[in-house]
Amino acid sequence: MKAYALGCLFATLATSGTAAELAKDKIRTEVTRTSYGVVHVKANDFRSLGYGVAYAYAQDNVCMLADTFLTVRGERSRYFGPDAHTTTPKNGEYGVANGYIDLTNEQSDFYYKGYVDIDQLRAGYASGKQEIRDLLVGYVDGYNRYLSDNQKKLPNACRNAAWVKPITVDDMYRLVEEKSLHATGDVFAAGIVGAARDPAAPVALAKSLPSAVAKLPTGMPAGIGSNGLALGRDASANGRGLLLGNPHYPWNSTERMYQLHLTVPGKYDVMGATLAGLPVVVIGFNQDMAWTHTVTKAIHFTTFALALDPSDPTGTTYYHDGAPVKMTSRTVAIDVLQADGTLKSKQKTFYATKHGAVFVNPAAGVGWTAERAFALGDANRNGTRMLEQWLTLGQAGNVDAAKASLSGVGALPWVNTIAADRNGGTLYMDASRVPHMGADKFASDCFVVPALLAFDGTRSACAWGQDDGAAAGIFGAVNMPAQEREDYVGNSNDAYWLANVRAPLMGPAPFGYSPLYGSPGVEQTLRTRIGFKQVEQALASERHLNMDDLEDLLFSNRVHAAELVLPELIPACFASNDRDLLLACAVLQTWDRKADIDSRGAVLFREFWRAAAAVQDKWSVPFNPADPVNTPRGVAVAAKPALLDALRTAVVKLNKQNVPLYARLGDYQSETRNGKRYALHGGLGDEDGVYNTMVMQGDLTPSGYGNVNWGASYIQVVGFDRDGPVARGLLPYGQSVDPKSPYYDDQLPLFSRKKLVKLPFSDSEIRKDPAYSRKVLTDK
Repeated sequence: MKAYALGCLFATLATSGTAAELAKDKIRTEVTRTSYGVVHVKANDFRSLGYGVAYAYAQDNVCMLADTFLTVRGERSRYFGPDAHTTTPKNGEYGVANGYIDLTNEQSDFYYKGYVDIDQLRAGYASGKQEIRDLLVGYVDGYNRYLSDNQKKLPNACRNAAWVKPITVDDMYRLVEEKSLHATGDVFAAGIVGAARDPAAPVALAKSLPSAVAKLPTGMPAGIGSNGLALGRDASANGRGLLLGNPHYPWNSTERMYQLHLTVPGKYDVMGATLAGLPVVVIGFNQDMAWTHTVTKAIHFTTFALALDPSDPTGTTYYHDGAPVKMTSRTVAIDVLQADGTLKSKQKTFYATKHGAVFVNPAAGVGWTAERAFALGDANRNGTRMLEQWLTLGQAGNVDAAKASLSGVGALPWVNTIAADRNGGTLYMDASRVPHMGADKFASDCFVVPALLAFDGTRSACAWGQDDGAAAGIFGAVNMPAQEREDYVGNSNDAYWLANVRAPLMGPAPFGYSPLYGSPGVEQTLRTRIGFKQVEQALASERHLNMDDLEDLLFSNRVHAAELVLPELIPACFASNDRDLLLACAVLQTWDRKADIDSRGAVLFREFWRAAAAVQDKWSVPFNPADPVNTPRGVAVAAKPALLDALRTAVVKLNKQNVPLYARLGDYQSETRNGKRYALHGGLGDEDGVYNTMVMQGDLTPSGYGNVNWGASYIQVVGFDRDGPVARGLLPYGQSVDPKSPYYDDQLPLFSRKKLVKLPFSDSEIRKDPAYSRKVLTDK
């Protein structure tokens, strides 16, 4: 490990040497903290910028970051044994090693060593932008510097742990790839490992495909989502753009967000948030433009059905355009900790075709027989331009430049983009990497197994297509859903169709957008509907909106399901004269129909609505694509008895748990940190139609729902004046996972009070911050 001079550790300007001395240093980065631990890193080059980001992030989250590197290196079994699950909490300090997949350590190690191709990643970064390579090299040096300086005083979760060790650039390549694969390879991780073989064992192919009992997963797991809303010159009070960013990401995994402001003067000046371990801002704003992301409805993979050569007993030769083709193979080894403390080496061989990796999924009917196998076409594998995409997006000065960046780089993995600029322009765009399979291919004989999203892998005519100027096999700008408006655009994880209620997107003639982007003219979630309804109601009153209005929209906590159901259900409830329901009827009648901390009746309605999910045909007015925000609605007469039964079920449940029917939501929905309980507002999002989403970890108990699983994470409301951005924000769960950190729970009380704080962007605003501290890191 490199030795470092003690005098250069976080020296203040007053003690860091003269300007001439600093000029000799290869690394010089200024790291400033403002209120709530928000990090501002300024450097003259991107290597120094990455260095400062890594050092600051490690100060707050070194154990979680070290655990992530352990995971992506494929070394969990070496230190923790093969059987523990990657979603097991570590020492109670944070939740999971990866918030999107649940594997044993052994499965995880084989997945990251077998599916993440380090040779391809090295080649991809070598051909990419120098700035990205510099950022990553600097990040490695900054992280290793932090370990060198603090190895003996790390947090309890990883102090003296052998698995906390210096990293290499390869580790950073793997970490970035892990983020890229959340909606594709991660979804199939168990199946990819399941198709790999022990090279020492005889080949045993199944005689027939398993019987399907479920469809394949289609992307990110339920609960991951976001709200994004951009208002343009025709809807904002000052005629400039306004943006609300409200991602709903994990509170307890390595996908936690982190607030930071990164500056290379004249080249990059962006504030916002990133995901753990990334050296760029992924959601944020610059001098003239703000953007956010929402998880897209689009699907970023297809599968391919392969006809195998029966003369090959190993089943590793497939036909393509009539000719036999041998699969490629890759054997990897992992070390596995044994009960006696020794290490045992295990190997698996992974197989791949020109379409992608071979996988199995018996529950969906995907097996590997002597006659047939399936391969995964993963649009996000080897995603080495993702950081470049976020770098150039952060450099865009208006929505047109943002659109050009998204179209030109085309490297977002699984998110939509919503943006607003200082001139009053807005943009919605799904520029995620979607396989080039148009509606014509879905209507052809190429589409062989719809339930498996499987195309014929034996014919080149059925492979992914190509758009001019786009990456091979990926849709380009001409076929990406995009909309620029002067009133508003928004998204809450429904498909592209309804980015603006007044002008739905239908796609290019004659086929429209690929079915992989989602479907137009379909029923929207309750969360999408309440978001657009609040905007439209404000605009209908001939009132333009300001930043306060966006905050109010986010934190209104209106339970849209209650607004749709209770006006008709409560009279029916009272008319039933059912003694078991009368108190419940009265509670719901007096409830404010919100998911605020003090809302009495919110718990009762939540449990009722969950029970009511099984009620069929509950709406009296069906969905109408011409009125997607206001339909379906109304309680069908025939459904009222079943809905009242659902209410009885909720009453029984609350009584059994000793929870009063009139209980305050804040007494049962909370987050506990260091033994202190913080009451939380917010609802279930798509499930009950609350825009401000807060999904808890468990079912209702006498003490509540447990801590937060997914929900409102980094929040930003950004406007512009003639000088630049005016921004407020919050990271409810705080900057650090270390219980001893001052940034572990300091923002939770603000969230409970629905209070966003000013985000200082200019140098003068930063210096005026009451918690301002500025130091310099140097390294020779």
